[in-house]
Amino acid sequence: MEKIVQTAGRNALGEFAPEFAHFNDDVLFGENWNNQDIDHKTRCIITVVALMSSGITDSSLKYHLENAKKAGVTRKEIAAIITHVAFYAGWPKGWAVFNMAKEVWAEEVDAESTDAKAAHAAEMVFPIGAPNDAFAQYFIGQSYLAPVSIEQVGIFNVTFEPGCRNNWHVHHADKGGGQILICVAGRGYYQEWGKDAVEMKPGDCINIPVGVKHWHGAAPDSWFSHLAVEVPGENCSNEWLEAVDDSYYIANTRHSMS
Repeated sequence: MEKIVQTAGRNALGEFAPEFAHFNDDVLFGENWNNQDIDHKTRCIITVVALMSSGITDSSLKYHLENAKKAGVTRKEIAAIITHVAFYAGWPKGWAVFNMAKEVWAEEVDAESTDAKAAHAAEMVFPIGAPNDAFAQYFIGQSYLAPVSIEQVGIFNVTFEPGCRNNWHVHHADKGGGQILICVAGRGYYQEWGKDAVEMKPGDCINIPVGVKHWHGAAPDSWFSHLAVEVPGENCSNEWLEAVDDSYYIANTRHSMS
């Protein structure tokens, strides 16, 4: 490992408190941080834990979070570390540190999300499409929409990011109508009011009758795409209802999480 050289103490306090600057730069960082009895990554983790436990969430913590990332601590590792320590040091401290950690590991989060989306797209023959902005008010999370057929029978490929789902809703029609869902990639759920959620995997088909209150969306830990087939009918319409809130969603999909 490259030798750590610190000058922050002398830069900030060299004239005002030279002894403190010496201990900071030469002893704490010069000797202690260069000690090889503990590997650098472990030392970075211990330092983050110590600062979090002490309730220190200023720029010094961000500096050490950045150090931990440079030392190879991944987003999943830091999330597990902060969660574990929060049980012992206090939940509010966990929230405070997570707010800083999200900034430090932002690029990794974005890269993971992009990679996961690309991997999901590679699993199916239908396109993911564009962000489903026209119906965003009826969804929690990001969804995408790709028209497959807009003549004779409307068929759309709807893609949900992990945790995304639409509101409870009802399909209405004077005659015929309803909807058919066919999972084409990933894993998700369909649930009718008063019934258990039904897990959907590629190839699964759900027939939704007119007048049935329901929702559908992705599993908490998986992207999900389904074809939505609009069954022809007379005076067809959708009635959008309340959102599927987080507590209800987690309670009804908890058994699927890996």
